[in-house]
Amino acid sequence: MKNFIAHTEETRKNMLNELSCSSLEDLFKQVPIKFENFNMENPLSELETQKQVKNLARKNGTEYTSFLGGGVYNKFIPACVNYIAQRFEFLTAYTPYQPEISQGTLQVIYEYQTIISRLTGMDIANASMYDGASACAEAILMAHRIARGKKNTALVSNKINPEYKEVIKTYCWAQNIELEWFDELPNEHENYCCVLIQNPDYYGEIANVEKINTTLVVVANLSALSIIKPPQEADIVVGDIQPLGIAMSYGGPHAGFMACKESYMRQLPGRLVGKTLDADGNTAYTLTIQTREQHIKREKATSNICSNQSLIALSATLYMSLLGEEGFRQTGIISAQNAHKLAYKLVEKGYKLLNTNFFNEFVIEVNDADNFLAKLKEQNILGGIKLDNSKILVSATEMNTEEEIEAYINAI
Repeated sequence: MKNFIAHTEETRKNMLNELSCSSLEDLFKQVPIKFENFNMENPLSELETQKQVKNLARKNGTEYTSFLGGGVYNKFIPACVNYIAQRFEFLTAYTPYQPEISQGTLQVIYEYQTIISRLTGMDIANASMYDGASACAEAILMAHRIARGKKNTALVSNKINPEYKEVIKTYCWAQNIELEWFDELPNEHENYCCVLIQNPDYYGEIANVEKINTTLVVVANLSALSIIKPPQEADIVVGDIQPLGIAMSYGGPHAGFMACKESYMRQLPGRLVGKTLDADGNTAYTLTIQTREQHIKREKATSNICSNQSLIALSATLYMSLLGEEGFRQTGIISAQNAHKLAYKLVEKGYKLLNTNFFNEFVIEVNDADNFLAKLKEQNILGGIKLDNSKILVSATEMNTEEEIEAYINAI
């Protein structure tokens, strides 16, 4: 039952004690529900309601130029990606358990797996994970299984996405896996079940990935893999699919990817689609290597991940198919060029650049981060992510024009 941890009565009591409540009823009494205070206007017709909602929506101020990054990027998405993905053949909740009526869905997932394998330089990829954070955590659990319980501590870089850190802590706490964090990778790592790094890291810096003497997990930016060498020295490669034609959408929903060496295939969590031949010798696709708890005894399952993000994986597959290898590489080149142009212009303005080697994301040092970003926002520019009072994480993609880069510089 270790893969399914329900709330015990003791757990409930501990949580209620933390909230200074004696029962669930006490907890819900704190929720203010006063229906008599609702100031409801006269009812509107459907047409009037639509007009009012549109007027309210205009107040959102969505016309911003974005230089935000940190794991979610403003990427060009061909219009037909969403058009094709929303066709009734794909937009379904049906799970492809019966391959004889699911060949289209299964083929798309297989093509997605192939794309991820090629991008990451790994032998095999699964059908996708919930998001980049859960993919990271699942990779550590996978490495722990590979070590067969002989190594109970994971060594994790401090320079990974802070949201990924929190999910890793939760997963590892539940599985009694210890965590050690590092800024610079130590020379000795054979006593750890794995080493997890992000490359480029959360701050945009690119490092040389070298083979080590334990399982190496690399969190990769798929967009960066358009122009930098895939991390073939890794044993497991994970990350988020968002750069492959998925809208920013206020931070989600996204999907995670997970790829590994073939020797670790049976430890890979989630779904895996395989390609085979049917009784007549025709190409056929089916779910294979089924290590999910829906298919086998829970105690033998690799994970309680019971599904995948099929629709988002489909969108990523469509995006890559439409751009092609050359188009995908071109988006990476333009993103890198735009980021370096902006960085050098900021340096010319007197700001300190804290990166030495970056793809499309970098950190600058300023006197007052809040004031710096506020000036940009006044010009409808989202200038970056505040890291602390003097540091800002800035990103550029193929969506940023020369005029927008100039506007950024002029606004500060």
